[in-house]
Order: sequence, then structure tokens, then C-alpha cells
Amino acid sequence: MVVAREETAAVPARDAYDSPWKEYLDNYLERSLAFVFPCIHAEIDWEAGVEHLDNELRQIGRDAKLSETRADKLVKVRRLDGSEAYLILHVEVQTSYDADLARRVFVYNYRTFDKHGVPVVSLVILGDTSKKWSPTKYGWDVWGCKMGIEFPVVKLMDYNDRWPELEAETNPAALVFMAHLKTKETRGDTAARLAWKRTLVRMLYERGYERRDVLELYRILDWMLKLPKAEEALFQEDLRRIEEELAMPYVTAIERMGEDRGEERGILKGEVKILKRQMSRQYGPLPGWAEERLAKASVDDLERWADRVLDAASIEEVFGSNGA
Repeated sequence: MVVAREETAAVPARDAYDSPWKEYLDNYLERSLAFVFPCIHAEIDWEAGVEHLDNELRQIGRDAKLSETRADKLVKVRRLDGSEAYLILHVEVQTSYDADLARRVFVYNYRTFDKHGVPVVSLVILGDTSKKWSPTKYGWDVWGCKMGIEFPVVKLMDYNDRWPELEAETNPAALVFMAHLKTKETRGDTAARLAWKRTLVRMLYERGYERRDVLELYRILDWMLKLPKAEEALFQEDLRRIEEELAMPYVTAIERMGEDRGEERGILKGEVKILKRQMSRQYGPLPGWAEERLAKASVDDLERWADRVLDAASIEEVFGSNGA
């Protein structure tokens, strides 16, 4: 049996990219495809709207017992030429090396096809730092029987050699790409990260986006380019000066950031309380390590664990064998 597999690469240390990428895809899927897959974007009837199928994607993952993935989208779209009533678009952002990625794309694709009976197009954006790893297919060829998938891939690190193109591009995707690349590049270098956060936020303000886009993209950049408390305070002072200098009367990013974080803390407390009650009923008194995990959890962590409570046989299984 011959199976097409991706080339092995060293596993890099992982940053928390999934949540900001998921939020970005939720709000900027069309413009992202226009930037990285322009030929495909041009074939889609965007005026007909899209139907989001993310709950279905998560269910497929649970049914197939696939590893957790959060930075992905499954949407129903229509083609401009009217050749199909609709088709399914599966977009996945993988921010670190994953030996199972190609197989997972294959499984999502064929299970979605099995349910809908229409073409399913899988697209992959790779945000890792390996120069060798770029999977584009999965399958086998045994005794004349061929089965598998080939899918288009965009590698974000290739844009390091096209930086002037990103700086000149007004599509919001360019800013998110730059933030992702600089988050990877400045790992462990707080001063450099602070400098790049200043630069990219200034670029965000100077591009003339509408207020909603400025606030949403600011949130994503801030999420990616995390800073220690002291450097974050310096950045916020810079942000005030930038807003005054550029006379941005509609931008109140700092106040909005504070409101959002206060609201997130309230949401977290409520969800932790509910999840604790569910786990206690299902598995009995919670061990100390579980209480500690819940206390440090993000909203995405809590949603993922809440899904697992429905089927997990033990509290260890809820949190995952790898602690995720």
C-alpha cells in the first residue's frame, strides 16, 4: 500500500493562535479568500450569501474521533456559473506542525460529501515555521484502486519574502498575516514584539477601515501579539498618542478592550460554574488538578470540554490525553 504523507518536520513550540484565527475567519472569510485564493473567490456567488456549518464540522470531528481543531470553517456557497445548486467550502488554518493534518482534511472532506452529496472543496492555510512541511494530499493506491484527496495550500511563512506586498495590501488579511508572522518571529523577544505591535496597529489605523473593522482587527492583533503587563502598559500609552496624532474620533480601542475583557471575565466565571456542576454530577467531586485547569481556562477551552462531557467516560478524558 502506498500512502501519500507529508514530510516529517520538527514540532515547534506552540503559541495560542487558534482562537484569533477562528474569529478572523468568522468575520473575514470572503476577503481572506480574495487575498490567498483569488481564483476560487472569483468563482463564488457571494451576493447569494453563505450558510455556516461549523456545528456540523465539530460533529464530524467528534464522530471521527479526530484531534481538536478550532481554526477552521465549513460553509455552503453557490457558484457564479450555476453548475451546482451549492457546494461546500472547507477552510482550515493550521498554525503548527501536525502529522495528522492531511488525513484529517481527507476525513472532513469525504464525511461532508457523504452527508450532502455535493462537491466539497478543502483549502488549507499553513502558519507553521517549517520550510519542509507543506502537505497537499492524502490517499492510497492498492491493486489498481486509487483513493484520496489533493488540496490547495498557502504557506504563510512564504510571505516573509513578500513583505512589501503585505505592507501595500489594503485587504485585512494582510494585517492578520503580518501579525501572525511577527508573533512567530518575536517569540521570546518582548522588545521586538512591542515594536511590531506599535507598527501594525498604526498601519491598521492609517488604512481607512470602517470603525467596526478597526475594532475587530485591533482585537485580533492584540490577541495575537500578547505582551507582558509592563510592556502592554507602554503600548497602551503609545496607542493613545497614535489616536491623538491621527485624529481618530471613532476609535476607542482601549476602552473597548477593557469592556471586552471585563465581559469575557464575566462569561468565563459563569461558564466555569456551569461546567463544574456538570462534571461533578457526571464524575463526582473534582480533583485539585481539574479545579486548577478550570481556573486557568479560556472560553474556547470551556466550550471544548463542555462538548466532551457529553460522551467522555472519565474526567481525564474530558480534558484530553494530551491535556488539551
